[in-house]
Amino acid sequence: SILPGRAATRDARAWDYDDRMESRTRPSAAAPAPPPSRIERLCIERGLKMTGQRRLIARVLSEAEDHPDVEDVYRRALALDSKVSIATVYRTVRLLEDNGILERRDFGGGRARYDPADRGHHHHLIDVDTGKVIEFADEEFEALARTMARRLGFDLVGQRLELFGRKVEAEPARPAARSKARSS
Repeated sequence: SILPGRAATRDARAWDYDDRMESRTRPSAAAPAPPPSRIERLCIERGLKMTGQRRLIARVLSEAEDHPDVEDVYRRALALDSKVSIATVYRTVRLLEDNGILERRDFGGGRARYDPADRGHHHHLIDVDTGKVIEFADEEFEALARTMARRLGFDLVGQRLELFGRKVEAEPARPAARSKARSS
């Protein structure tokens, strides 16, 4: 049998051990939160509630250098937080689109891709073989679009250009044509 004094001592030691172990797994001071991402700032400006997972999805979208679809966003977010669900990503992307923070793009392939709305006016050239999307702006095109609208009796209020193309292979150098020398 255990003496009452010893049991109390053992219990006290167990509590002390639990407290020590918990303090080892707990950070001693809260880590400073990273600064809000570009998309997170837009959400805050529009008064959207920012949960931890929404912050994560906003960060993934802000850091994207491509035009991700929802599955891409989900995979990238999942790599950072194993608790994020595909449903949360779908809902968040739709919320960001509905609030003018993201723009939906259709580059073919049967899936919507997304572009932050604050990237400024630009157009896209899509390589139909690789799916690569190249962003560009061209003042000559902008002037032509305004001219065409005026010619048709309209004031241009907006436009979007998506070009689909195939990379032109450089032609191999042709050997110089040989002339047959005739002997006289």
